[in-house]
Amino acid sequence: MNHNQPSTETLPTAISRRDVLARAGCGFGMLGLAGLMQDEGLLDTATAADRLGARALQPMAPQPSHFPAKATRVIWIFVNGGPSHVDTWDYKPGLTKWNGKSMQEFDPKFDNMTGFFKNSVGGLMQSPFKFTPRGECGKMVSEIFPYLGEHADKMAFIHSGFAESNNHSPALFMMNTGFARMGFPCVGSWMTYGLGSESRNLPGFLVMSDPKGRGLPKGHAANWGAAFLPGVYQGTHLRPKGPPIDNLVHPAAMTDSTQRAQLDLLKQLNGLHSERFPADSELSARLQSFELAYRMQSAAPEAIDIAAEPKHIQDLYGIGKANCDHFSRQCLVARRLVERGVRFVQIYSGGMENQRSWDGHSDIKGNHTQFAGETDQPVGALLTDLDQRGLLDETLIVWCGEFGRLPVAQTGKKPGRDHNPHCFTAWLAGGGTKGGVTYGESDEVGFRAAVDKVHVNDLHATILHLMGMDHERLTYKYNGRQFRLTDVAGEVIHKVIA
Repeated sequence: MNHNQPSTETLPTAISRRDVLARAGCGFGMLGLAGLMQDEGLLDTATAADRLGARALQPMAPQPSHFPAKATRVIWIFVNGGPSHVDTWDYKPGLTKWNGKSMQEFDPKFDNMTGFFKNSVGGLMQSPFKFTPRGECGKMVSEIFPYLGEHADKMAFIHSGFAESNNHSPALFMMNTGFARMGFPCVGSWMTYGLGSESRNLPGFLVMSDPKGRGLPKGHAANWGAAFLPGVYQGTHLRPKGPPIDNLVHPAAMTDSTQRAQLDLLKQLNGLHSERFPADSELSARLQSFELAYRMQSAAPEAIDIAAEPKHIQDLYGIGKANCDHFSRQCLVARRLVERGVRFVQIYSGGMENQRSWDGHSDIKGNHTQFAGETDQPVGALLTDLDQRGLLDETLIVWCGEFGRLPVAQTGKKPGRDHNPHCFTAWLAGGGTKGGVTYGESDEVGFRAAVDKVHVNDLHATILHLMGMDHERLTYKYNGRQFRLTDVAGEVIHKVIA
């Protein structure tokens, strides 16, 4: 036997030139695919455990969006109480034509149960306000918005929104969380959960409510709660009176160096704990919240100090004017917050209900004149200020309430309008939206959404899309199910996106 002859069992299998080219081609293709996935942010070399661990330690760290975002932050002007679309932005000459006639004449299906007060329903009522064309787009705008009307060319109007409840609390929950019942995370919580915050020194999600003693919106803090998401993603409510945040100033007996020493000791003790229990991230996350609170003690007072703004900016917002000073201050603070990296700011106009908010059951003219007067100049100034600072392109402004109001009169000494979940108007500005466009239509008198209907889920999907988030991919597993802001529905309204 010739021991120098190699065994046929160890001989390599012959490879043809075609095989070599095919295998090499696949290899180069995989390298190219990997490069493309890396460029698109789809290739992550970290393990799931690594990512979860890092997120637990720094839950508010900036996170990549699903695709390139048009907006990086949101300011939502929540018009609490249900503004009347037919008296603000949705011009209806049909109401003048049908004024005083029975709603059943126009719509036989109307059964007086649509609103909240079924025993005080009158006839169709024309708007008490004059509408005039504004901007190059010629948008018909109510006279109660002299300042905001100047920005019609920046706004994308949605006139075919509809909700699911005619009652404030569930309608507020629906508009804020996508569900008409308590116990679900709100838009701001989903936003900060998905994207984190650009600020290390301020919360990612801040809320401001009515400072004139008219109360919180119905449902209170559940409107800006995180529900089953980690608590760090809930909105931080800035108190309208007194200290805006608890413990913003440390006790007189404690110095900065003493407080810093305490946090350093906690960090050292936590390090010892982490060595013994490396999988336990809850304590580290709690320490991160302590560190944020410590940094906020210097950052938050500076951020909300509008006295630092020049006089011409304060005058622009209406600071010092009796009717709008409170809301002017909140809008100016909102601009300062987003300028410093806060992801989501929500401002509520109006308090609990009825004449304390846009809930104009009686005297729709007086009610809407008052609340438009409180908000018109401040919100108009916010749009102007963001625009001149180059921030409007990346800041999405949302103007919306929880539902609309009926085209019929609610009878009384001074007629008002009852709740209408079948139709509402919202507008978006900045943040990658098209300006001067209108999407959808209500019927001739503004009773129902009639053309290109927009559900609340669709509005949420569009807001997330502008922020670079796919509403179907932004999920959180709870009780064995993957939940999302838009539940199992939602379509992006591409026609309002630039």
